[in-house]
Amino acid sequence: MLVAFSVAPSGTPEGGAVRADASVHDAVAAAVRVVRESGLPHRTSSMFTEIEGEWDEVFDVVRRATDAVLPFGSRVSLVLKADIRPGYGGELDGKLERLERAIDASAHDTVES
Repeated sequence: MLVAFSVAPSGTPEGGAVRADASVHDAVAAAVRVVRESGLPHRTSSMFTEIEGEWDEVFDVVRRATDAVLPFGSRVSLVLKADIRPGYGGELDGKLERLERAIDASAHDTVES
């Protein structure tokens, strides 16, 4: 399974203050650290972190990453999208490789036309 998720705090942390620039990078760093330490295949972009593995292990990491963000605000927002395809692995890279081949083939077809 592939899961793309984004987790971010909002509100004022208990006994603390919100950053003047409203940045949540420290909280996101705490979440990404959990993902990286999990050992599961993953990729982080500017908006989401993708992680690949079995249902229980992926959702355990998402839960722990969410827990890591809790101290940074009075509430946490979690956005999650899952691609559940039993029997398939290596899709974190495989889907992109197939996309690039399709783009290349399409460009080749256009040049020949």
